Amino acid sequence: MVQALRPRVYLAGPDVFLRDPLAMANAKKHICQQYGLEGVFPLDNAIDLQNLSPPAQGVAISRSNEELMRSCDAVIANMTPFRGPSMDVGTAFEMGYMRALGKLAVGYTNVKSNFFSRVAAFIRQFFKQPIRKTEPQRYEDPLGMAVENLNLTDNLMLDGAVMHSGGRIIRESVPRQGQYTALTGFEKAVRLAAEKLTKPTG
Repeated sequence: MVQALRPRVYLAGPDVFLRDPLAMANAKKHICQQYGLEGVFPLDNAIDLQNLSPPAQGVAISRSNEELMRSCDAVIANMTPFRGPSMDVGTAFEMGYMRALGKLAVGYTNVKSNFFSRVAAFIRQFFKQPIRKTEPQRYEDPLGMAVENLNLTDNLMLDGAVMHSGGRIIRESVPRQGQYTALTGFEKAVRLAAEKLTKPTG
């Protein structure tokens, strides 16, 4: 009897920047396996980067990640804010890429506050000035640029990509020290993805 293939999920996020990214990859893959999924980590492809310039190395890694994403059925994205009020920009691209392929996108974040409040805090810290309300529904930063106030997790295109794909974003509140290693929200996202991907058809 041929064993059915497990749905493959691409594990997007800033996890690749951790001191030991492979340990996180293995932990996430183990959780995926428990729910009947195969986790695919951005570092899974073996790439020969020798004799390549740093820019060429970056392009080669990008191409490899796109190949991995095309081989997957869904993306589970770590949307925890990274080096600013928003999520990792590479992960944001990967979410959009998978959405464009018509695949399921599920997100999770270990910071529960919404995008507006994080941007407001960042602007206050960076400009030493608060955002200001200029119209009933409009807020601006000190440069006169509008600030989204939609009670979303991140930029509206990212929340939209998840919702339109049939997915959802899990919001958790984790102490700062563990925001990039806590896996409670990730496991909830895996459970949700498994429900979507392994649901019987017909």
